[in-house]
Amino acid sequence: MFGKILIANRGEIAVRVIKTCRRMGIKTVVVYSDADAGSKAVEMADEAVHIGGSPAAESYLVMDKIIDAVKQTGAEAVHPGFGFLSENPAFAKRLEDENIAFIGPNVNAIEAMGDKISSKKLAAEAGVSTVPGHMGLITDTAEAIQVSRDIGYPIMIKASAGGGGKGIRIAYNDQDVEEGFQAVKAEAAASFGDDRIFIEKFILQPRHIEIQVMGDKHGNCVYLFERECSIQRRNQKVLEEAPSPLLDEATRNKMGEQAVALAKAVQYDSAGTVEFVASGENKSFYFLEMNTRLQVEHPVTEMITGVDLVEQMLRSAAGEKLTIDQAGLKINGWAIESRVYAEDPYRNFLPSIGRLKRFSPPKEGELEGGTVRIDSGVREGDEISMFYDPMIAKLVTHGKDRDEALDTQAKALDRFYIDGIRDNIPFCAAVMDDSRFRSGNITTAYIKEEFPNGFSGTVATAEQELLLISVVAYIHSLQRARAALISDRIVADIAPRTDWVVVLGSDYHPVHIEINDGVASLTVDGTSHELKTSWQPGQHLVEGVLDGQPFAVKFEDRTEGYMMRHRGVSLRVLVCREEVAELHRRLPEKEKPDLSKLIISPMPGLVVSVDVEVGQEVQEGEAVCIVEAMKMQNTIRAEAVGRVKAINVEGGESVAADQIMVEFE
Repeated sequence: MFGKILIANRGEIAVRVIKTCRRMGIKTVVVYSDADAGSKAVEMADEAVHIGGSPAAESYLVMDKIIDAVKQTGAEAVHPGFGFLSENPAFAKRLEDENIAFIGPNVNAIEAMGDKISSKKLAAEAGVSTVPGHMGLITDTAEAIQVSRDIGYPIMIKASAGGGGKGIRIAYNDQDVEEGFQAVKAEAAASFGDDRIFIEKFILQPRHIEIQVMGDKHGNCVYLFERECSIQRRNQKVLEEAPSPLLDEATRNKMGEQAVALAKAVQYDSAGTVEFVASGENKSFYFLEMNTRLQVEHPVTEMITGVDLVEQMLRSAAGEKLTIDQAGLKINGWAIESRVYAEDPYRNFLPSIGRLKRFSPPKEGELEGGTVRIDSGVREGDEISMFYDPMIAKLVTHGKDRDEALDTQAKALDRFYIDGIRDNIPFCAAVMDDSRFRSGNITTAYIKEEFPNGFSGTVATAEQELLLISVVAYIHSLQRARAALISDRIVADIAPRTDWVVVLGSDYHPVHIEINDGVASLTVDGTSHELKTSWQPGQHLVEGVLDGQPFAVKFEDRTEGYMMRHRGVSLRVLVCREEVAELHRRLPEKEKPDLSKLIISPMPGLVVSVDVEVGQEVQEGEAVCIVEAMKMQNTIRAEAVGRVKAINVEGGESVAADQIMVEFE
């Protein structure tokens, strides 16, 4: 076994690899860019080597710098993590030439499977079901349109070297191909250094199911069952689970056997994933691609099998035989993973950049029957930059069955508190409570179908309203009581009270509350309730029991009232005296400003291009400019017909969120 390895990656995957290496007694080296100089991975590793500027093209994608760091530290092997150079055969070959072990598959397997076109040909030869498509490379937009017509819309434009949801567009007509082809080429070049494109049929009502395989250098290979990754947005996974609610034992075995057959065809000797698109109607399935690396969602497989995939990769790279066989692998319970992203679900999931003022995940271990696991590469106080993927943590829960895993996930999301940036936790929590998701009747179009107008939060149920009213009354009463003890206070009328009015939207709820050692007796709208909690002022998560039911509610103080969050519900709540509530009823509603004549940057990022000129008439839906952040290009379109009056930005310029980029007459 290796004595020291270098991790050619960053963030949570670097931390994940370090944890297994520590358990195995292996020393670790991490490389880092300017942006990651103070990162958690740098703090945890035994050694750290600076390799360049913040953009990946100046650091994590530069092979020479990685190899120099290996030589400098005396590391014996390199774990590439996922993304960056993990599926680059040239990198694996360089390591081989330098007599440095690559903790991943052999070069031939990476070349064969990493290229999405050659992998489909090999899959077909190995007897694996494949999706209809054009196996040759597409050179320009005109050819892309002709190929798309021949296959028949809808089609999927994909980067040959793609992965992780990057370099993919779905096209339903010629115009979609015109716009999508160039966008995919640009994303592919930026993310993978390879802009080759191919096109395949897009299967309607599809489900994304993948098989985890693990091989060694002695010809042994097993499959560790499946993961379902159908909950996707912009072709990037958001929620994953293992096993899949779709598959029966026969289909599972058939998919697994095909995945192993394909892996053995290329003498696969590490952890890898064979991805399929499956039909929800008849459980037929087709090969999509093989990812020759560890997947982001590997923890759900580890949770149901008890196998540490990073350890298996290390052992295989060191030449050891697999110690697991197919007969000994069993599915134990169910696991769910939520990818916690730095993005604003209330603004069409646009990236959110800034400092983590608070980062408080739920505790790992048992939670009301289930189990919680956190994989993260950040800490409170860290900066979320524009240079890398927006994922900041993975929240994984396990239960004896799917319902228990989902219930535990929902409770864990309630207890995950982040401040300083926006996060997608409210959205993930809303999905956990959604009846369609709970039924398992899902497809890759789930988010588009269930949230066609984006995410604006869920409507509070009667039970949630009661919970929020009770909690906010407790918070306000306790804070008021504490304030009354402060001497020489400026505001004289701050005596403790027991009667309040809680304002939720346009509804007014009278509350009587008496608190004694963390136990509150409440009367809400004339009905009695009991709330128990150990919450103290200064905490932003309230955990307790209301009428015998455990809960966790997040809140933030606002200039007027509080912002209360529970599952997908987010409400601004006011607590006041009856006379103030009466005045509040009479206040007119504020009018929203007219922004129809402005193109505003929806996020911080880099202006890739401005596609209009001053004086140009622009049609509704026409592309005005492209802004890039966190490796994704976002096309900003005109919301109405207008003539361009002024352009305030240019290509290559950085913009802030809500910055005015283009003005119309």
